[in-house]
Amino acid sequence: MTEVNTPARTGSGLPRDGAGPRRPEGWTRFVTARPRLSLLVALVLTALAVVVGSGVADRMGSGGWEDPAAESTYATKALEREFPASQPNLLLLVGSGRVSVDDPAVAAEARRLTSRLAGEKGVIGVGSYWQSGTPSLRAKDGHEALIAARITGDEKAMGETLDRITPAFRGTHGPVTVKVGGPVAVRHEMQTIIKEDLTRAELIALPITLVLLVMVFGSAVAALLPLGIGIVSILGTNAVLRGLTEFTDVSVFALNLTTALGLGLAIDYALFIVRRFREELATGADPLTAVGTTLRTAGRTVLFSALTVAVSLAAMLVFPQYFLRSFAYAGIAVVLLAAAAALILLPAALVLLGRRVDALDLRRAFRRGDRGGAPRPSGADGTAWARTATLVMRRAPLFAVATTVVLIVLGLPFLGVKFGTADDRQLPSSAESHVVQQHIRDGFPGSPGGGLEVLAEGRATTAQYAAYKQRIAALPEVAQVQGPLVQGDAAYFTVLPRGEAVDDPAQRLVGDLRAVRAPFETKVTGTAAVLVDSKHAISRHLPWAAAFIVVVTLLLVFLLTGSVVIPLQAVLLNALSLTAMFGAVVWVFQDGHLSGLLGFTSPGSIETTLPVLMFCVAFGLSMDYGVFLLSRIKEEYDTTGDHREAVRHGLQRTGGLITAAAVILAVVMVAIGTSRVTNTKMLGLGIALAVVMDAMVVRSLLVPAIMRLTGRATWWAPAPLRRFHARFGLSEGEPASRAATEPASATSAEPAAEPAAEPASATSAGASSRVESGRDGESVEARG
Repeated sequence: MTEVNTPARTGSGLPRDGAGPRRPEGWTRFVTARPRLSLLVALVLTALAVVVGSGVADRMGSGGWEDPAAESTYATKALEREFPASQPNLLLLVGSGRVSVDDPAVAAEARRLTSRLAGEKGVIGVGSYWQSGTPSLRAKDGHEALIAARITGDEKAMGETLDRITPAFRGTHGPVTVKVGGPVAVRHEMQTIIKEDLTRAELIALPITLVLLVMVFGSAVAALLPLGIGIVSILGTNAVLRGLTEFTDVSVFALNLTTALGLGLAIDYALFIVRRFREELATGADPLTAVGTTLRTAGRTVLFSALTVAVSLAAMLVFPQYFLRSFAYAGIAVVLLAAAAALILLPAALVLLGRRVDALDLRRAFRRGDRGGAPRPSGADGTAWARTATLVMRRAPLFAVATTVVLIVLGLPFLGVKFGTADDRQLPSSAESHVVQQHIRDGFPGSPGGGLEVLAEGRATTAQYAAYKQRIAALPEVAQVQGPLVQGDAAYFTVLPRGEAVDDPAQRLVGDLRAVRAPFETKVTGTAAVLVDSKHAISRHLPWAAAFIVVVTLLLVFLLTGSVVIPLQAVLLNALSLTAMFGAVVWVFQDGHLSGLLGFTSPGSIETTLPVLMFCVAFGLSMDYGVFLLSRIKEEYDTTGDHREAVRHGLQRTGGLITAAAVILAVVMVAIGTSRVTNTKMLGLGIALAVVMDAMVVRSLLVPAIMRLTGRATWWAPAPLRRFHARFGLSEGEPASRAATEPASATSAEPAAEPAAEPASATSAGASSRVESGRDGESVEARG
């Protein structure tokens, strides 16, 4: 038998007829034409990004959970404008020690502090218990009372004012001690802690990540490449966010996602490209040819992966809360920058390094029998993963059912989720603003600051106000009604609920208040009202966000695979992989299990926007790993037409890579999860769990089991869609047979005999020099 003279694809990109290496074309030629110039430009741009992005955290907000178009938001702004004293954001907790707050010496000092605060620039609406005698401003035990005020301006101005006045008021003043609290102090302290925790997380994650990369690659040079791509992505995204703060509000919480995804995704993409490049070198390809083959295969996968992650994150732009939109800004920017760096800078570096990519092999001393010292391509020996795939496919029904049941059971706690608002309990228990708010919750009557405000707009008589007040007081959940305080054609009432500020009765009271008849326009605000409106905004926009993610993901995966079955599998299995994360979030952070070990105070609820954020991020990362696996399976199926061998080979080639990438990303997320702010801790630890479950359970067990059950029908698509994919679709490598483009025509044919396992040095997807038989009588060899 002799081979025909038609070149066939090999792993190195060399034609089989020995015609020599291909000349670089298209994208490969563009990114490798001037590699030194490309890296120099990147270095200059990175240095510029450092300058532009410096101080970005100081320009970011720590709020953004409310719907800007909601009734409660309108009422809050109107009250701030017309009745600034009704919306205090600064509270001074004045303690009198063992004597009563009514002691003459205590009262005199407290009045002096009140007058001094009223004279501070940027502070309005100052009032205190010693001026008004309001019972809700005095603790039940008589040893603490409050001075309330409002700091004006935007978040940055309020923070500057707080920093300026706090040293003059905090501490001991004669017979009293003062602690600083209130919403403005909570937000400012949260912002400060997040910046400190982010720096600590980076110091934890970077060295551990470098060690793990060295363990994966062996070579210190190869290990530094992904880390460099990640740093470039983070710095570039900081510059983008700094620019966005000039036009819109951006949450400081988004910086955590920037660090996590910047390191995680950049390392994922660089791992995939460097690993493939080393495989091509191992087949004897020269560096330029190896880069070309790598970009045609792994490069396409990286592009698709980046698009799917960006789509998941872009769905948060649908929501009106700037907290969620900020994560979309940061996420899309860091994903696109990571992909661009991996597809432009990394190939240029690989061309310059060539075989020196394996230099500084730190594992040489631990290997036996490697006389030449050349490191094997990462992931070349995947026999353990091949055995796993074989075992799973042999018992596919058992693994499919068992894995699905386990994931569903792990997600059951989420059925008991309770949604709430972010408050001081996000901070560590030692934080001063948390201490102040906790004292107010536990020791003051009527939950000061936790009531509801009703804004009345329109001219009304005293009798009309009185009649409306009576109707409010008659509601079953109302404990007390204060007011009205009238200013021109506007007035407001303060309504204190019988229970907690944001519990279910308080949320029902919001609806009851909005339904009360009045001869004037009324708007309700307060903590419970903000929560009700936020939940309504989430539920109103969630279907659109979900539809956007599903439709675009289905389209992208179809363009990658040419199948209509695989995209449906990908969406369903990705969603299933997130059940453990959501169950754990409720069990740990809402119900308070492990709160002592993890060091947080459970508020008994989950902030409304967090599940949406965690779903979009975790779904995108799951698709990231899904694309890595599916692309390699598709490449092997295009080459051999053998469905079972394609699944086995795909898991063999990517199982170790996906696991390594997942572990590294989990390390980064756990580092983020060491934050002292509960929401950040929940985000980091929850996504770390989702990533590990997806890589080690769903990709390793559930995906091969489901693909074995669906068989060759996995690759089915209607004829019009097959033609569409043949024209517009992209996939790793170039098909060597019609198996992938015309699967339906071969459904009656049995697969060819399963080929023997490849040696460790072989490249992916049948890239070795073995001769493969095609489908439907096609063959890449001729009989002699």
